[in-house]
Amino acid sequence: MSQTLAPPARPAEASPVVPAAAPPDPGLQALAERYGLTVSGARPPLREYTRRLWARRHFIASFATARLTATYTTARLGQLWQVMTPLLNAGVYYLIFGMLLHTNRGIPDFIPFLCTGIFVFTFTQSTVLAGTRAVSGSIGLVRALHFPRAALPVAHTLIQLQQLICSMGVLAAIVLICGVPVTWHWLLMIPALLLQSVFNTGLALAMARIGAKTTDTAQLMPFVLRTWMYVSGVFYNLSTFTSSAPHLVSVALNCNPALIYIDLMRYALIDTVRAQDLPPHVWPLALGWALLAGTAGYVFFWKAEEEYGRG
Repeated sequence: MSQTLAPPARPAEASPVVPAAAPPDPGLQALAERYGLTVSGARPPLREYTRRLWARRHFIASFATARLTATYTTARLGQLWQVMTPLLNAGVYYLIFGMLLHTNRGIPDFIPFLCTGIFVFTFTQSTVLAGTRAVSGSIGLVRALHFPRAALPVAHTLIQLQQLICSMGVLAAIVLICGVPVTWHWLLMIPALLLQSVFNTGLALAMARIGAKTTDTAQLMPFVLRTWMYVSGVFYNLSTFTSSAPHLVSVALNCNPALIYIDLMRYALIDTVRAQDLPPHVWPLALGWALLAGTAGYVFFWKAEEEYGRG
């Protein structure tokens, strides 16, 4: 009778021994502390981080100017698109909302009213979109150089501010052509624009961290911003809706930061927009939103400083 012989059993392999991580050398740590050496890429304290960011302010300004110039280099009309884009948007929205939907009823100086709303909201909209891609779109720079990563969303905010300043000259011309006189209220544009810039910077910082971790956010944000635009009174007088809305809805709409900054700019530029037409406590709200968004966005971005450019 034949008998099937089983192959000889292989000797059991010994499990690899993983050496335990060596404890840090106290002498090496003391030597590093003595000469001010730190772990590469470690997040510095908030005050030191702010100091480093301020020390690179010239880099931020140069980076913003270079990116703005490069944006329109290949376009035939060049930087003229900085002005033409909001003008074309204003023309489209005037055709739809002013002529077809007649939202201009009851609004004196509707063209300055509409253009101001579009220019001011575009500043916030463009800053948020640019901030969402600020880190993920400059990943090569982030991995190659060591600098406070907050410089990138701040620079993108500065780019959008430069574009708005160019557009404000066109907006002032539109206001004057429509017969609106120059008053001392025009000086209020400066504090209103500064507060909005701080608010936008905070949003850009927060969205830069979210966009660096979840790149799909950049595809979602245009829909979110479009919805925000429609509830911010860009094309119509929002008070016609808040006057008959439930109290909580009215308060929420009147506290909308986009509406706050748009109304402040309209109050500064258009003489038919009176103080009683503004939302209640408009200047404290503008200051509060700027401080809240600016501080929270900055701290939120700083807490993930060690994660940018990794993975």
